[in-house]
Amino acid sequence: MNLAIGLSLIIFFALGVPIAVSILLASIIGIEFFSRFPLLMVPQQMFVGIDNFPLMAIPFFILAGNLMAAGGISQRLVDLAKSLVGGLQGGLAMTCVLTCMLFAAVSGSSVATTFAIGSILIPAMVKHDYPKPLAASIQASSSELGVLIPPSIPLILYGVSTDTSIGRLFIAGIGPGLLIGSALLIFLYLFCKVRGYGLRDRDDRVPFTTAFRRAWAALLMPVVVIGGIYGGVFTPTEASAVAVVYALIVGGLVYRELSRSELWPILRQSVMATATVMLIISAAALFSFLISRSGLPSQVADWVSLVFESPITFLLAVNVMLLIIGMFVETSAAILVLAPIFTPIAVQYGIDPVHFGLIVVVNLALGMFTPPLGVNLFAACAVAKLSIDQLIPWLLRFVLVVLACLMAITYLPWISLGLVDLLYG
Repeated sequence: MNLAIGLSLIIFFALGVPIAVSILLASIIGIEFFSRFPLLMVPQQMFVGIDNFPLMAIPFFILAGNLMAAGGISQRLVDLAKSLVGGLQGGLAMTCVLTCMLFAAVSGSSVATTFAIGSILIPAMVKHDYPKPLAASIQASSSELGVLIPPSIPLILYGVSTDTSIGRLFIAGIGPGLLIGSALLIFLYLFCKVRGYGLRDRDDRVPFTTAFRRAWAALLMPVVVIGGIYGGVFTPTEASAVAVVYALIVGGLVYRELSRSELWPILRQSVMATATVMLIISAAALFSFLISRSGLPSQVADWVSLVFESPITFLLAVNVMLLIIGMFVETSAAILVLAPIFTPIAVQYGIDPVHFGLIVVVNLALGMFTPPLGVNLFAACAVAKLSIDQLIPWLLRFVLVVLACLMAITYLPWISLGLVDLLYG
């Protein structure tokens, strides 16, 4: 059955069938022709896959991100970031990274970050004489921070699929997020110095006190959401609903840029995005059920233990595999299908499941801005009105920077677990 499902998946992917539909059809083929399960198992397991309380956080965080993008929060975060680093050569490019870090702390979605920040900063960088492909590449690579810095939808999916604490995963994501963000800031500063970009980045810079006064309400959101979670006031799922209410108040009453007429398009956009994610989750749940019942995870564990003698070689092999898979498979589907298989094996090697979760998410985050199926890449190209092939020569630099950070995150567990150990002991 495993061979039939795998071949079916490859064929459907090659034919360009959407990810969720490919997983669902391959699972149905496996049930109908290579098992004794009734087809009634299909809707049953799909429902079981989404009948999980923590998954309610996903539609709320998606809605909160869309409300913030429409409510004037993104522009204020851009002004604040530019007030901090805009005085440096290359400051506008660095503003893009810093703003993505700030926006990621309140949206949880890398695609939402790409559209919300890219629509402002890509034209601004082009106006300041940055090549348009470079501007789009900076935006695409910076937006991956949205899946690392909490709240993070991929970390929620990993936690649900492996029964790992979402609260611990959120805290663990802060260190890798700051590491990658800092590495991109340092690289862009040196790159712009050498190549002569960003000589006019000081223009239109808002004083820090003015920018902070305009953005203070937006900056309070991660404090309210993350502080509430770790203060024991509410769970991560309840925090997502609090984020929606806060975004409505800030965008509608504080900044007064969110009108009633905009709410319906925002709700519609959020429902469409949620439906896409939930369909992938439900299809992956059915797929995972079949794989687990076939005994594949234990077979893979036995094979891995024979081939890889140490955690170092195991993690290297996992990194290579996830990097390749992340280039072709949507992040949510990859997490839901692969995490339940490889996390127990990682635990056998003595690897903390929280640390392993960050390794998985950082790997797949790389796939978000690498061809051929990087969602951030497509979003940045849509904003910049460019084709993907125009970005590839520029993207390689950013891929290498994030790869270096990935190696550090993989083999220096304290980057992910330092804050977790400090808070939880």
